[in-house]
Amino acid sequence: MDTNAPAKFNLPRLTLIQKIGAGYAAMAFFTMAALVFSAFNIYKSNNTSRQIANNDLPVMSALIELRTSLLAQEGFAGKYAILHDPAFIDLFRQRESEALQNLAVLETSGAKQDASQLRRLYQSYQGASAKLFSGNPGSEVQLRRSARQLLQAVDATYVKRKAHLHTVLAKANQQQKATIWWTVVISLTGFLLAIGVAPFVTYRIFGAIRKLQRATDRIAAGDFDYDPQIPLGDEISDLARDFTKMAARLKVLEQMSLDASPLTRLPGNAAIERELEERLKSGAPFAFCYADLDNFKPFGDHYGYAKGSELLRLTGDLIQAAVKEHGGPAGFVGHVGGDDFVMVLPTDWARPVCEAVIDSFNAEVVKHYSPQDLEAGGIEGCDRYGVQRFFPVVTISIAVIICGSDQFSSAVDIARAAAKVKDSAKETPGSNYLVWTSGDAA
Repeated sequence: MDTNAPAKFNLPRLTLIQKIGAGYAAMAFFTMAALVFSAFNIYKSNNTSRQIANNDLPVMSALIELRTSLLAQEGFAGKYAILHDPAFIDLFRQRESEALQNLAVLETSGAKQDASQLRRLYQSYQGASAKLFSGNPGSEVQLRRSARQLLQAVDATYVKRKAHLHTVLAKANQQQKATIWWTVVISLTGFLLAIGVAPFVTYRIFGAIRKLQRATDRIAAGDFDYDPQIPLGDEISDLARDFTKMAARLKVLEQMSLDASPLTRLPGNAAIERELEERLKSGAPFAFCYADLDNFKPFGDHYGYAKGSELLRLTGDLIQAAVKEHGGPAGFVGHVGGDDFVMVLPTDWARPVCEAVIDSFNAEVVKHYSPQDLEAGGIEGCDRYGVQRFFPVVTISIAVIICGSDQFSSAVDIARAAAKVKDSAKETPGSNYLVWTSGDAA
């Protein structure tokens, strides 16, 4: 026997049970590692989503509402400078209260530095407005300058916060991709050691993470209606629900920004249609009021674009004020475009609101005519066919449709009925309103 031959290193022989046990042990180890890693990153993503929902979205919403209030204040201050009507001071103060509330939201929602700058600028704007209302000469120029600086600061802050939101979403997207990558690597190791067992354990979490990653990509691309369709019951479903809420809120904010009329800042056609569909879905009766200005085009041709725009802004403000006074929070005001406005109200408030709108409009519209034209009762101008004729002072006609639960199936049907009633209302001279119910023939 050769005692100098090198000794062989023999690996221990494993039984089948031991091999299966080792395979399951490896599966359990790597599966647990994958679950811990995924849960940790899901927790981080969930915190990011909650931070967006609790901080960034309230800040952006407050900035949009602050800008709307500032534009309204600027309009009231401009009207006061021209008309010196104390009523515009009250309207200005109402909007001032809203602006201060929005500044308070900014200060408590993680935007203290931006809110501090905006508050300083707003205090300067308040000082300029106080001088205007006190009758100080030159205060109107100072007020416009302060308003311009404040609006620029609001817009800059909104752009910065929006960029911050996109950065957070991009970071969350990268985190989701990294989570998927490393989870796959860890889980695949266990799968190779215990093939056929690991996929059963990790299938659900992989699928859910892929759906969340796809949802992040779609939301970042602007598809706010995308639903990841993740079953309820765990942290992943909570994260998916937070993402869905975040996307819905972003969609509302984007629609408000894009759909609002740039002239009156009232909700546009998309918001009007959504409001009507929600009212129809609720089944409760309501009144749809379609307001239209008579002889507005000749007025704009005669006095110019600026005077026409001023009259439209005034009309929107008057309608808003009447709805707020008589209809309360249940009222809705929208601007279809041009000289067409809509109101959605409880049925009991339709007549008082229409009468208030007509009274306010008739009192204000005459201030936009020259004394000579008022004495003549109107203006000379060309109609849509190019024929020269006389046009009376602009009036407002309102078609009121009482909508029940089973009378109309869509917003389009309501609009068609309102158009017919509006034509009938315009046949009567002067400002008036006409109410249509299911028992009438429209």
